[in-house]
Amino acid sequence: MKFRATLLIAAGISSLISIAAPARAAAAESKSQITILYDAFGTDPSMTKDWGFSALVEIAGKRILFDTGNDADIFAANVTAKGVDLKTLDFVVLSHRHSDHMAGLNYVLSVNPTVKIYAPKEGFGIYGSSLPSSFYRKEESLSPEMRYYGGVPPQIMKFGAAWHGANFELIDKTTEIAPGLTLIALVSDAPGTKELKELSLAVNTSEGMVLVVGCSHPGIERVVEAAAAINPKIHLISGGFHLVVASDDVIAKAVAALKDTFKVESVAPGHCTGEPMFAALIKAFGDRYLYAGLGTTLPLGPKMGSDMRRGEGPALQQDDLTIYRRLARREDPFGILQARSLRTKASQL
Repeated sequence: MKFRATLLIAAGISSLISIAAPARAAAAESKSQITILYDAFGTDPSMTKDWGFSALVEIAGKRILFDTGNDADIFAANVTAKGVDLKTLDFVVLSHRHSDHMAGLNYVLSVNPTVKIYAPKEGFGIYGSSLPSSFYRKEESLSPEMRYYGGVPPQIMKFGAAWHGANFELIDKTTEIAPGLTLIALVSDAPGTKELKELSLAVNTSEGMVLVVGCSHPGIERVVEAAAAINPKIHLISGGFHLVVASDDVIAKAVAALKDTFKVESVAPGHCTGEPMFAALIKAFGDRYLYAGLGTTLPLGPKMGSDMRRGEGPALQQDDLTIYRRLARREDPFGILQARSLRTKASQL
């Protein structure tokens, strides 16, 4: 009798666990949002503004860290301020090799040293790479001591990563890395970033495609076009559109492509999108423009942004404008110095 009672109790507990487990899983999967962890504008007083980008993407049951900002200490402080647990990440995506998107990786690896990291595959790239030894010309007439590897190179030459032992998986072409999650791989042809490889994250949801971009060096239109080839319904684009120094004509063309050609439902731009592009997108998208400054959490889904500030939100305060402009001049990822040099040479002809 006691044995039978024990079985009944055990069965009851087992049933409760089996009911609770799916409930917990469903609750975890229902959490769908993007949290901005690094940018040069925002309103959260607990976080530090700096030029660069990072976002925690929680979608399709995955926790994805997209880029890691420009400074490991600032990144760590911002992560702490938002209470983000980096130990439970499913994977990291590094969009491209620019330091303002990957410097915080040192901190990520100190917390989660085995996390998988997707990055662009580049010859002699800082994420590690390999090439067949046939890539270089041989000269058989040289004596062995004058030849690479004594004239007997390995068939495949492997090159080290800047982060020894990190779990990199290098992406060379557009790849679906999990059901509904695709890394779009494109190459920039723009002055200042020519041949730069960049990854963007495209998530195919029931509401349409959610697209997270780092800097869009290959062109935001090309990135969206690649995403639309998977699902023509673009629900949201978040991240940097790389128009921070673009002319009004270029901005107008990009806005028209997003709004009219691709019929993007909502935009949440940040980082290198640029102040004039912010203004143009606010005008074009109205309440479908979502403010995405540092510390902002963007809920995803059919009621996306219903409890957030909309198009009126991103008006930058004077201190934000000062920081944004100062940081934009720190390096030359936008081809500013190159463009000036070309103008100078042209004027001397």
